[in-house]
Amino acid sequence: MNGNIFKSAPILVPLFSPKSENFTKWAVIACDQITSDPAYWKRVEERVGDSISTYQFILPEAYLGTEKEKSHMQQWKSYMSCYRSTPIRPRLNKYHGFVFVERTLGTGKTRRGILGMIDLEAYDYSKESKSQVRATEETVPSRIPPRMKNRSMATVEFPHILVFADDKSGFFKKAEELAGRVLYDFDLMENGGHLKGSAIEKEAADELEALIGESEKLSSLPYAVGDGNHSLAAAKAHYENLKKELGDEAAEHPARYALCEIVSLDDDAIEFEPIHRIIKGVDRADLISSLEKSAVRGDGEQTVTVITKDGEAKYSFTEKTHAMTVGTLQNFIDGYISAHGGASCDYIHGEKALRQRVEEDSVAFMFDGFEKSRIFEFIGDGPMPRKTFSMGDAESKRYYLEARQIVK
Repeated sequence: MNGNIFKSAPILVPLFSPKSENFTKWAVIACDQITSDPAYWKRVEERVGDSISTYQFILPEAYLGTEKEKSHMQQWKSYMSCYRSTPIRPRLNKYHGFVFVERTLGTGKTRRGILGMIDLEAYDYSKESKSQVRATEETVPSRIPPRMKNRSMATVEFPHILVFADDKSGFFKKAEELAGRVLYDFDLMENGGHLKGSAIEKEAADELEALIGESEKLSSLPYAVGDGNHSLAAAKAHYENLKKELGDEAAEHPARYALCEIVSLDDDAIEFEPIHRIIKGVDRADLISSLEKSAVRGDGEQTVTVITKDGEAKYSFTEKTHAMTVGTLQNFIDGYISAHGGASCDYIHGEKALRQRVEEDSVAFMFDGFEKSRIFEFIGDGPMPRKTFSMGDAESKRYYLEARQIVK
């Protein structure tokens, strides 16, 4: 294999005609999205019906802690184990290369990406990481073991990982020029927009891979994980276990790599939205009193809007404990929750959804986002606080479609 961090991969794609309705049933949104709306996943299940779908290869987090979790997990195990036989494998076509992905979002904008595999040897999600692939946000260790367990039992991977690339050689433009035969071109279910994927293979893949290698050499930090960091962290943890078990042989194991889509920060369709906070199970007056020990009313350098059933007001922190507003806010929230049993924090996408969730025993915090162009700057000294930003709404995230075998 070449020395690239991001490279071409043996990719599996269903053997449907590019515009087939079967693709709509096959492609499902990331498992960690729409977690508070079980009705969404019920509609997905009904839409899929008896058809083969990536829905059978994932465990939606909306099912965690419910009766549905156990039955769906059994289904997941069954489909993973039968991948090597019928009915899955004969319906997946394997080729080696990249996929040039064009995703038309609800905004009407089209996000362009390149699907390939990333070398986990170059990835480190720790706070002290100086690796060439880093997490943009803080990784929560407790979220890794269950994902790693699933990874260790999986025969194939379906990625929802999106990685920002520092494109110093112009390889995204070249990828669009090299895109060949259309693999799929269809509407996604549940208002997911439109998805088109074109193969970049053989000589074209070699040309693109060389240009990507040039770009990697020009940047000390060529890649930053934008979405799906805990899935990538689980893949890394699983690979580290394989290294202990297999020794030098692990270097040639397919689990050394993880399939992901890289995207450019320069893409107009890449939009960052802040992920707001709401603390539940609290005495509102007591929480506001605690806040006022480190913040004052009004605008300032680090300002948040505090929303309760009584109304809302802006507060600016006078004691900054982090370079980013969200970091100072999260430090305050973590300290408050640790001192008040029964209080909990939830992370909400969108102002409307945040306001809808405000109850008598809750306090919501809303704040502005940051310029996406500064992301490599911010993570140069370590990952940003967990749940700092979102790449658009839930329906804008990557859908599961392509796969790669991760066992020998």
